[in-house]
Amino acid sequence: MFDVVIGDDGLPRCWWGDNPEIYRVYHDDEWGYPVDDDRTLFEKLCLEGFQAGLSWLTILKRREGFRAAFYNFEVDRVAAMTDRDVERLLGDTGIIRHRGKIESTINNARCAQVARDELGSLGALVWSYEPDQPTSIRESTTPESTALARHLKTRGFTFVGPTTVYAFMQAMGIVNDHLPDCHVREAVDEARGAFVRP
Repeated sequence: MFDVVIGDDGLPRCWWGDNPEIYRVYHDDEWGYPVDDDRTLFEKLCLEGFQAGLSWLTILKRREGFRAAFYNFEVDRVAAMTDRDVERLLGDTGIIRHRGKIESTINNARCAQVARDELGSLGALVWSYEPDQPTSIRESTTPESTALARHLKTRGFTFVGPTTVYAFMQAMGIVNDHLPDCHVREAVDEARGAFVRP
């Protein structure tokens, strides 16, 4: 564990990112690349919340179902969802039918609206917790993820514990936790170097 694996294409990847193919595509093309788009940030924060207690593969396989159910995670549209929508989604087999997590997604959209109005964007909030020092994939939380989780909770966000928030930070490129020998690490470093923080 915590080592690279060599894929059938001869490329070294983080141990989790080679198989199945859906993981390989996610690992190579998305995970760790910096994101400042509020829609994408909100989607990932919600999906990490849905993932709690489950495998990321379970969520990844249902991502299109989640996008359909939650209006492509457009913050304002999700924030306008009602109890009737919650009941409807409890019957939607394309997502994880967990009442608390569905309600959390709607609640978090409303919290994201407030953060956006106060700070200019959700990106401005989450990127303000970028660590000064490199992190390690061997960690499940960091002081920064703990602090960001605490901040989000004070704003009313739910399903945002430090471990969930750290997974979000890894995925959105707020940290680069590709292993040193992973073939994607250098590309992510370059992307982060050119990235203009919100």
